[in-house]
Amino acid sequence: MNNLRAAVSAEKKIFISLFILSIITGLMIIGQAYLLVAIIDGVFLKEQTFPEILPLLGGLLFVLFARVLFSYLNGRKGIQMGAKVKSDFRKALLNKYTRNPIQSSLQGQSGKKVSVMMDAVDEVDSYFSQYLPQVIQSSVIPLLILIIIFTQHANTGFIMLITTPFIPIFMIIIGMQTKKKSEEQLEKLGEFSGRFLDILQGLVTLKLFGRAKQQKDVIKESSLSFREATMEILKVAFTNSFMLELISMLSIGIIALEVALQLILFDGITFFTAFFVLILAPEFYTSLKELGNAFHNGRSSMGAVEKITAELQEPEQAVAWGGLTLEKEETPPKISLDGLNFSYGENQFALENIYSEIPPFSQTAIVGPSGSGKTTFLHIIAGLIAPSSGKMIVNGNSLTSYREEQWFNELSYISQHPYIFSGTIAENIAIGANSEVSQEDIEQAAEEAGIMDLIESFESGYETPVGEAGRGLSGGEKQRLAIARAFLKKPSVILFDEPTTGLDLHTERILQASIKKLSQHATVITVAHRLHTIKNADQILFLENGKVLGSGTHEQLISEVAKYREMVTIQQGGIAR
Repeated sequence: MNNLRAAVSAEKKIFISLFILSIITGLMIIGQAYLLVAIIDGVFLKEQTFPEILPLLGGLLFVLFARVLFSYLNGRKGIQMGAKVKSDFRKALLNKYTRNPIQSSLQGQSGKKVSVMMDAVDEVDSYFSQYLPQVIQSSVIPLLILIIIFTQHANTGFIMLITTPFIPIFMIIIGMQTKKKSEEQLEKLGEFSGRFLDILQGLVTLKLFGRAKQQKDVIKESSLSFREATMEILKVAFTNSFMLELISMLSIGIIALEVALQLILFDGITFFTAFFVLILAPEFYTSLKELGNAFHNGRSSMGAVEKITAELQEPEQAVAWGGLTLEKEETPPKISLDGLNFSYGENQFALENIYSEIPPFSQTAIVGPSGSGKTTFLHIIAGLIAPSSGKMIVNGNSLTSYREEQWFNELSYISQHPYIFSGTIAENIAIGANSEVSQEDIEQAAEEAGIMDLIESFESGYETPVGEAGRGLSGGEKQRLAIARAFLKKPSVILFDEPTTGLDLHTERILQASIKKLSQHATVITVAHRLHTIKNADQILFLENGKVLGSGTHEQLISEVAKYREMVTIQQGGIAR
């Protein structure tokens, strides 16, 4: 709700414009009714000629045009406000996800996040583009009409005052139900989107295990559930429209009966006044009826706003960067880990009390069983997630005291599955550069990464197109492209997350040679399982369940840490050395 109030407060200028436009529109409605009655009264009762009523016809034409124009401007302002608010909500969600992409990707389904960002935000539109402008119109126009009617015929005014409260009372009753149904619909849509994307991404696996038909039934059930939720909202909407029409017709009927009695039986009202009142009465109730319809849409939007607000208020541990300058030097920065702690949430995995010194040009290996926290450790060093407590100190200052882009300029992170974008090979290598690079620079980086021969074997060479996520390239080729990016960037700190896992021996040897060359001018921190990858490291950190059970050289850990010795023994086929 705070996000909604903030969005409303930010659009004060538009609200003022809407208020002015509503006053003018209200005056045009009254003027239209007056001129129409004056023309009919003049022609049929006063027997005026065409030249005599021509000025009135001209005035009526002008008023009709002005009413259409100002109604259009009113709607346009509402649409502008809705578009701006939707844009602001999407930016807020996108900023939240990009501040901490790792944690965002681990919390909830991607399909649900897309549904919130697209469908839920679109649902908000009707609140700002229809409901709020209509609230202003229905506060101004009926009031102006009521004032005029009281000056012409007080009895009609009192009838309006008595019947009008039934509309907002009914709106509140229906609105409460609409909000509840809307929240249910958005929840069903989120579930459907999440399931659909999950199943689509794992379709090959499902097919191979013969589970595709079962998941097809799951999608069907989820789709039907969403359809039923949507039909419930439509049912409420139709009920809302029917009741508003019923109240309006009964009220106008009572007014028409009162005016007829006054005009025919009691002779207490002139034809001009009676006709004028009868024309204005439908305008009065139409404005309130439109508010009722807009209120239904507005309450539906409230469920979407709460969905967005819940997503924005989801706890996050984003890195808050400072403004210090990290000087670019030939020597890599000195890195210290001072009591780092991190948790993905209550009763979830946590890193606890990580202490370590990582000297410049050193090679540090992080090892441990699956799920011990190795990749999370790298994410903290990379600055992708913030520790819950403790500090990572770089050259004597906390990492977060530096500017974000300066630390990322010093860093290369080569994961087990580097992302390759849709584009050419040259474009994918050039991503690694901090500035504009020449074709010669790209080719040199490819040569150093051991992928130049492969690229030149393609018909289009460096202009060979690559599919989204690297479609058409093997795992080893993707890794070599990622290392080519690093050669182009020339980082002072390099993070490797099991870069050779799953590769054949030939490809692994090529990668190992490239990594060795790349690490000559940088500090290297590697997550690895294979013994030959870590054996010669200057320092090895052995993790288990988020805790460092030991640190030191390979020989020190063999003699001091039983679980490390056990891991090495298994890899060497029963002989630890």
